[in-house]
Amino acid sequence: MNKRAGFGFYLFLVIFVFLVMFPFIWVFLTSIKPPGEVFSSFKWFTSNPTLESYNAALTNRPLLRYMLNSFVVSSLTTILSITFASFTAYAVTRLPIKGKGLILGIVLAASMFPQIAIISPMFNLITGLGLRNSYLGLIIPYITISLPLSIWILSTFFQKIPFELEESAKLDGASPFQTFRKVILPLAAPGIFTTGILVFIAAWNEYLFALTINTADEWRTVPVGISMYQSQYSIPWGDISAATVIVTIPIVILVLFFQKRIVSGLTSGSVKE
Repeated sequence: MNKRAGFGFYLFLVIFVFLVMFPFIWVFLTSIKPPGEVFSSFKWFTSNPTLESYNAALTNRPLLRYMLNSFVVSSLTTILSITFASFTAYAVTRLPIKGKGLILGIVLAASMFPQIAIISPMFNLITGLGLRNSYLGLIIPYITISLPLSIWILSTFFQKIPFELEESAKLDGASPFQTFRKVILPLAAPGIFTTGILVFIAAWNEYLFALTINTADEWRTVPVGISMYQSQYSIPWGDISAATVIVTIPIVILVLFFQKRIVSGLTSGSVKE
């Protein structure tokens, strides 16, 4: 018989969820406080909630432009990374290539390089190509840091697909590309989708390359744009909190809308036996 969870379990769950959500709750509560209360007192709730900070966040800085830039760069990075990673992972895991383990090891090692270690040569490359203050100028380094991890993750999903299905397709006269498109991709769809979400979120939140490469205000992305909410003598925490809430909403909606696919991709990766 299945035992019901006791009171202690639910108490622990409530405390755990509260601790995880506390930063987000505090940011939201700060965003609806009048600017004077943000600095004058340490209170959870305000008796005079206002949307003044949201209005300031949208008018003092081109926040919507920052969000558009982040969306375009993150979307194109995700599409290109998943496309290249899918072909590479298929070739490494399904085709008769020597040194597969070495190749995957090199890919994994490449993903461990810290961004600060490659920022200088990447900056010189983008500058030499004349791509500073452009979408492509960010997409190239974003693909550089997201592609190795995407290849590694997708390789684990492709390895779990039974080879018998691929052999049956070959017996039917399918070419390697047809096998990849009609057999492998549909079965690995949960893993591809999950990897795409992870790449999108990572590109959306990336700060170092965006700060270094795109210095013009109209080309800044969300993380860099929010860091610019500063005045000469103070930091407008209300505006920053409101901007943080606004830019977090699309990511939350994205994850909630596709949560079943994400969970499916994280918990599976092969066909059911």
